[in-house]
Amino acid sequence: MTLPFAPIPLPLLVTGVAGVPGYNAFQYFQARYPGQVVGIRQRDNWRLSGEGVEPCDAEDVDTLRGLFDRYRFRSVLDCAGNCALRACELDSERAWRINVGGVQNLLEVIHAVHGGPSWTGGAPPVRLVHLSVDLVFSGNGYGGHVETDPTDPVTVYGETMVASERIVAERYPSACTLRISLPMGVSFNGHAGAIDWIQSRFKKHRPATLYFDEVRTPHYTDCLNELCEVLLAADESIDGGRPPLAGLYHAGGPKPWSLFEIAQVINRVGGYDPDLLMGCPRLHAGPVPPRSGNSSMDTSKLASALGYAPFDPWPLDSAFHPTDRLWHYRRGSEPGSPELLSRILCRNPRRRAP
Repeated sequence: MTLPFAPIPLPLLVTGVAGVPGYNAFQYFQARYPGQVVGIRQRDNWRLSGEGVEPCDAEDVDTLRGLFDRYRFRSVLDCAGNCALRACELDSERAWRINVGGVQNLLEVIHAVHGGPSWTGGAPPVRLVHLSVDLVFSGNGYGGHVETDPTDPVTVYGETMVASERIVAERYPSACTLRISLPMGVSFNGHAGAIDWIQSRFKKHRPATLYFDEVRTPHYTDCLNELCEVLLAADESIDGGRPPLAGLYHAGGPKPWSLFEIAQVINRVGGYDPDLLMGCPRLHAGPVPPRSGNSSMDTSKLASALGYAPFDPWPLDSAFHPTDRLWHYRRGSEPGSPELLSRILCRNPRRRAP
């Protein structure tokens, strides 16, 4: 795919490279801009290493400032945050320190390194794209949330994401904040993403119970990577001098799926035992963590601003879209396999890696 924009301002910093969106973005941008991309991860995550990976805790302002002094970043893709729902509920102080304090520190360092508030009235020296999430909504309505809907998270994680959004909007109004949903892609450790956890249960011949009424709008990380590049590039020479997108945009896939339906896809495409998949209403879930309902998002504002729809359906092939609760039992001519799952669920068959 040929993308209609100039190269992004470099060097680029990608935060949160241990998570699925950050990890995939880091790999993507490293291939696009060799030697010009740095990723940061928490210090205790020592298994994640390699060229361009720097250890830096969310609360470590001095190390972050040193990285900015060293590399003079001109773009930041902020994917950082602890998204483990149960862990956030059980240690809310740490969740706020990482998810909110990390954003505060990032903005503080950008301002300090690039001249303080002197550029507030003009073009900022760093292009910032910040990732938030659909779980800022309780999902107790009918879904299809738009950007003006009031936030009402049911989890500590969601509360921290709302707070981070507000901080970015107030202190860095030129930034673009994307609320994403479930990013479908590979992870560095094999258990960081939605696909990983569900598949791990089936691989071990253990049952997996998912909810009929928890609904998200999943999307391929391949599509998200390209979208972030478009937003980071912010080429004002395109479309008659269109300014960079700023403010809040929903960035969910075009089709809502329940967690049970997502598990059906993984079960059938992976060729796993259909009897291992269980379903129930979220009312039957335990109290920790609380479960959202239909937090699906409407992405039409973003598509209108871009002039095109940025996300393909997940899965791309409609033959793998569940039609009822027994759909995963009907295998047809394609029995499924882990290799097929990796090829068409973790990667978008329409998008080629750079």
